[in-house]
Amino acid sequence: MAEAHPLEVRELLINMGPQHPSTHGVFRMVLWVDGERIVRVEPHIGYLHRGSEKLCEGETYLQIPTLFDRLDYLSNFNNELTFCMAVEKLMGLEVPERAQYVRIILCELNRITSHLMFYAAFGLDVGAMTPSMYAFRERERVQQVFEAVSGARMMHDYFRVGGLRQPPPDNFRQKVQDILPIVEKGIHECDTLLSRNEIFLARTRGIGIISAQEAIAWGMTGPCLRACGIPYDIRVVEPYSLYDRFDFDIPVGSRGDCWDRYMVRVEEMRQSLRIIRQALQQMPDEGPVLAQGARRLPRPPKGEVYMRTENPRGEFGVYLVSDGSERPYRVKIRAPSFANLQALPVLMRDCYVADAVVILGSLDIVLGDVDR
Repeated sequence: MAEAHPLEVRELLINMGPQHPSTHGVFRMVLWVDGERIVRVEPHIGYLHRGSEKLCEGETYLQIPTLFDRLDYLSNFNNELTFCMAVEKLMGLEVPERAQYVRIILCELNRITSHLMFYAAFGLDVGAMTPSMYAFRERERVQQVFEAVSGARMMHDYFRVGGLRQPPPDNFRQKVQDILPIVEKGIHECDTLLSRNEIFLARTRGIGIISAQEAIAWGMTGPCLRACGIPYDIRVVEPYSLYDRFDFDIPVGSRGDCWDRYMVRVEEMRQSLRIIRQALQQMPDEGPVLAQGARRLPRPPKGEVYMRTENPRGEFGVYLVSDGSERPYRVKIRAPSFANLQALPVLMRDCYVADAVVILGSLDIVLGDVDR
């Protein structure tokens, strides 16, 4: 009679990426699994490292905004703004009001296009194709405004130290006003299509939970932190530019799961529309768009400065050291995608393998922002 042997238990490794459609770029995860459960996750980054911070040291202050466009290709205006404000802070430049309103309008429109891109990609992550069609239809309307203002659909290079490269088109106000009700209706349709869908709720509710304490400990910011119930938004807690003149809410979640991270972004699009409408009302019709005394080739005095803003993914910071020349001595970037991604092992702890893609997608990372 044959002797019975106990089953041998082996640890199984699954490699995802770096070339994988659901990793949102060149990103690799190694998953240790026990059956269908994830026991451990090891993220591997650096595949898109281009040395952006070091490249800044070889460029003039006029050229650097083009590098910031390429860090996070979904938040171009927001990233340009942070760098320009850091230099302006060091130089003590006062940006004209008209330029500041145009900057805010473009940054909030950029927040909407970025969140729409998240909406499209996240829908695909959970297996829904139609949301991407809705999202890209609305994105296209805003992209046309970006193109009319800056001449480019993505890499705008429109903000300058002290203001703007050139005044916006004469019909800028009307053009933005015309698309707002259409985009608002489109966001409502997106919300109706996906947010309460039974399958979508089953795939996102109670999945990838992180507590507020853990999110803070891992340095999470932006919608990922606010989804845990923390109303922390730099536009409110440390207002910059003219944000203290606008009335808007900070959407927050309650569970810190994938659905909350999704829903916070949907509500943030509506709040961005509120800000844009107020900015259009308050914006002067005429006036300069470049600070008085601003040089074509800025040369800030010796010193160091840190500037931070709220970009679509969270706190985006620039630490700048000037030696008094036309090129920075050092530029260090605080990228929100990098900090948010660090919490991945906590988010995936004891989850199913099938949820790994959904959890990663809910973070809305951009690998150019992570690797820099």
